[in-house]
Order: sequence, then structure tokens, then C-alpha cells
Amino acid sequence: MGFAEPTAIQAAALPPALAGQDVLASAMTGSGKTAAFVLPILNRLVGGPRGSIRALVVTPTRELAAQVQQHFRDLGRHTDIRSAAVFGGVKPGPQERALRGGVDVVVACPGRLLDHLRQPWLRFDRLEVLVLDEADRMLDMGFLPDIRRILARLPERRQTMLFSATLPPPIVTLSRTLLSHPVRLGIERRTAPAPGIRQAALSVPEEGKKGLLLDVLRDEVGSALVFTRTKHRANRLARYLENAGIPCGRIHGNRSQPQRESALAAFKSGRIRVLVATDVASRGIDVEALSHVINFDVPSQPEDYVHRVGRTARAGATGAALTFVSPAEEGGLRAIEQAVGRRIDRREPTGFALHSAGVGAAADDSGPRDEGRTTNRGSRRQMTTRRRRSRRPSKPELAA
Repeated sequence: MGFAEPTAIQAAALPPALAGQDVLASAMTGSGKTAAFVLPILNRLVGGPRGSIRALVVTPTRELAAQVQQHFRDLGRHTDIRSAAVFGGVKPGPQERALRGGVDVVVACPGRLLDHLRQPWLRFDRLEVLVLDEADRMLDMGFLPDIRRILARLPERRQTMLFSATLPPPIVTLSRTLLSHPVRLGIERRTAPAPGIRQAALSVPEEGKKGLLLDVLRDEVGSALVFTRTKHRANRLARYLENAGIPCGRIHGNRSQPQRESALAAFKSGRIRVLVATDVASRGIDVEALSHVINFDVPSQPEDYVHRVGRTARAGATGAALTFVSPAEEGGLRAIEQAVGRRIDRREPTGFALHSAGVGAAADDSGPRDEGRTTNRGSRRQMTTRRRRSRRPSKPELAA
């Protein structure tokens, strides 16, 4: 797994977790939170009874569930502890067979977990440990009703641990109903991206975003995870890039699980260097040496910004996070800056200049490009960037 010594969150969380205490922990993305709860669970289950579920980990996305289960496999490879991943988008039959066969750990997304809970083969009467990974998302209004239904089926006497990179105050307040005298770790820390992320915001009209993205991707960007606001925008942007000669994959809620897994595998292996995604990929995507995260659209919530850009600069590495900001999105960017406690470096594209250090921008002065048209420039005019001057806010523009 590459661990030589525990990370800060692991060093803080392992002692109380091993002692069976409840834990409420917040730590920056890429800091090793998963191992901070997987290792204590493995330690607790080794040598214990088999044939019943003793630990449950609930995650908001399929990709994160698969990744957490892989951690159990990797860290528990020298044990006989068995785990199963339970999520939608695939046939339930193999999951049913795994659950009937007896597993020690279940890693699940709420929807498919509730489907199985309606059947006799899934019981939690011997459960000892519950983990809510990405706890802020698990306890927001979208997931909370499902989580309450799941909790009603679990033993009241159990160890409960909540982990996330972002824990807004309302979520911390809500967590008090789930935890008993928890050890609180990092709760007072300001939500912020990892220090190794070089952040920049590029001011661009909405209709110029696609052309700007092409220039960015063509200028020494090793690999890029590009986030859009909606599934349909992800589809349109992916088709645009492919027509422009840049192979890319797509991940969003309307893609089947095999399609999502195939795209992610191609991205991780380097067969494609661009992955276009919605926020379904902002949690649980761990790609080694990912050089760039690009926010094609400003995220609607500051917490989503932290999770998006946290896909790069993981485990002490460095990376760049670029955010394309149209005039209509200026308010969203200001909200992000207020949440993270710093002003993000603002740049205005004045030509073509964006390097892997994440300190420039690219644009086509002629305006937006036609979809599918590629441009073969024998020589590109290298332009410098200038810091954004204060100006009156422009009128909001329609989304592309």
C-alpha cells in the first residue's frame, strides 16, 4: 500500500478506533482516511467468529464503495476476512450469493443495501462496527432518509465512526444523534484543499469554455479529470473533445456500472488521459499522479469544490486545480473562497499560455470553436497572462 509511517489522521484516529470508541473525524482529501478505519476493523475481526456480518461501511458512490473494498482486500490479504461490495448498476445475483455465503464486512451504497435488507439473506444482528464514509454526503437531505432506514436495522450497541474531508456545522450537529461520546478529530479545522494543490481561477465567457479547455489540454497537461455541472453537459463536452481528437472517458449517473468501470480503468491505466465527470466522481476517485483537476463549471457547493480538487495532490503529492469561471458563476467562486479561507488566484486568458504548473490560461481570441473542428497551428502565439482587474459584474450568461 506504500505506507512507511502513519499519516496525521491515521496517527490520531487509530488509537481511539482500536479501543472501540466512536470517532468523528475530518481530514483533508488524500490524507489516508480509509486506512484509518479499515485497519482497526481488520484488527477487531481477526480471530473472531465467522459467517456473519460484523462491520458495515456505507458510502455515497459506487466508485468509492469499490475502492474501500479494495482497501480491505489489500490490507487484509494475509487474513481470512471476507468482504463484499453492494451497490447498484450491476445485477444483484452475485451480491446475493456473496451475502448468502457469509462475509465479515459489507461495503455498500444505501439504495442497493436497502434492496437486500428486504430479503432474508441480509441480517445485521451481530454487527459490531458502522462507518459512514464521506459522512457529510451520507447525512445530507438526499441520503438521510435512507440512512435512517438502515440505522433502524442495526444493533444499538456498536462502534460508529464518521469520516469526511468536509464536515459543515449542521452535519456535526446531526452526528450527535448517531455517536456516543465520540473522539472528535479535526472538526474545528477550516475546510480547505490539500496544500500541494496549485489553484487558479480562469475568467472566461460561457461560450468560450470549450475552446479554452482544448488549449489547456493541448499544453503539456499529463492527465486531467474534468468536472461538469450536469450529466448532459458531460456528454456534450466528451463528444466535443473526442471530435477534436482528444480521447476521453465519461463518468456520471446515467452511465451503466460497466461503462463507468471501463472509463475509470482506462483513465487509471493511461490509455486515455482525460476523464469527464459529474460530482459522482468527486469522491472515491484515487488516480495515481493525476496532474490536473479542471472545473469546467464552478461547483454549486463549496464542499464539492474541496472534494473535486482533492482528486489531485494526494498522499503528499502536488497537482493543479483550474476553475473556469463565467460571469454568472462569480458568486459561486466567492462562496468557495469564503469557505476555504483564501482568495484563489484569478487569471484572465489573453491568448495561449497554460503550463503544468497551473499558472496560466488558454483561449482563442476568435471566440468559441465549432464542435468537431480541430485546429492545426504550425506555430502558436505565446501570450502571457495578466491578473484580473476589478470590473463591474457582467450579466449572467446562458449555460452552454
